[in-house]
Amino acid sequence: MSRQHRYDNLAVRWIGNAGTGTSSYRAYGRDHDITGRGLPLIPGSADPVFRGDPARWNPEQLQIIALSQCHMLWYLHFAAESGVIVTAYEDKPAGVMAIDADGGGHFEKVTLRPRVTITSGSDARLAAQLHAKVPAVCFIARSVNFPVEHEPEIVVG
Repeated sequence: MSRQHRYDNLAVRWIGNAGTGTSSYRAYGRDHDITGRGLPLIPGSADPVFRGDPARWNPEQLQIIALSQCHMLWYLHFAAESGVIVTAYEDKPAGVMAIDADGGGHFEKVTLRPRVTITSGSDARLAAQLHAKVPAVCFIARSVNFPVEHEPEIVVG
């Protein structure tokens, strides 16, 4: 049985009109604000390669971060269920995107590099194996059409 979970009350508002709208490719800014009811504003733009502001988040970065967040949250869930006590978790994910001749593009892959610290009484081998369970249930990873690789590091602290 499938259930639905809705995501609404979200908005993206373009704030890059420099006075002449989209009168030419160089005439407008790519800046926009991402909002949701009761949530802090996320400043967005295009990738700097596409005339975006490097001080604002771009959609490609947000996709990579969403994959990392989803993986982390499911991993922590599995760790708690399995008796692996995680005391710290950080990830430095990276993505590779290809630009096609027509200007369109697609992600070729994303690599997650979680560094997980566990207690000395936890099973380090099991802690490493839990990462392999995540792709089957992570909503974001299951929704993309490119590989999401994992290069975990387990630290016993």
